[in-house]
Amino acid sequence: MKTPGATEFVPEGADLTQLRRAACDCRGCDLYRHATQTVFGAGPETADVVLIGEQPGDQEDVVGQPFVGPAGRLLDRALAEVDIDRDAVYLTNAVKHFKFVERGKRRIHKQPGRTEVVACSAWLTAELGLVRPRLVVCLGAIAAQAVLGASFKVSTRRGQVIDATDYRVIATVHPSSVLRAPDRAAAYEAFVADLRTVRAQLGKSAAAR
Repeated sequence: MKTPGATEFVPEGADLTQLRRAACDCRGCDLYRHATQTVFGAGPETADVVLIGEQPGDQEDVVGQPFVGPAGRLLDRALAEVDIDRDAVYLTNAVKHFKFVERGKRRIHKQPGRTEVVACSAWLTAELGLVRPRLVVCLGAIAAQAVLGASFKVSTRRGQVIDATDYRVIATVHPSSVLRAPDRAAAYEAFVADLRTVRAQLGKSAAAR
């Protein structure tokens, strides 16, 4: 049976609290069937920057908050290093349910397909419409393609400032890829360099007010 997509589950005129509550009942794709819960975005509705990842991981699925696992801890460290306050940014994912395969007692991340990203896109659109950030940071290819289109390649446009209709966009890698990198130190430094570009853009935005 074809899944309906999230659009019919997104209430019109809702604030973030109401969206978060409604997302708990989303049946827009089949990922809800096996995930523990919906993991919605978190952070201030007035945030200047929104960070978008791919999907919740195992720990996020259990806790119900974005970026609380190993990748989240690496992200926290990198944000602190470039003087970006995590509590001042809005964190979310392109897909709100954890997609995985079971191997024994472990649940191993499985990349969401384009159909699932598109099905979940109404939630991300609603979040961005409410927060109205000056800058969107896409962490990884899935997030970047959710925002900038399926043909976008992080490998060729990483760290560039891209003007979108309502905000600027910077795409970089997902912090989980840093943890998997053969040379983790070099991958981390490159990730921090991209976040320094984010910090510089935030400084320009503040100066322009």
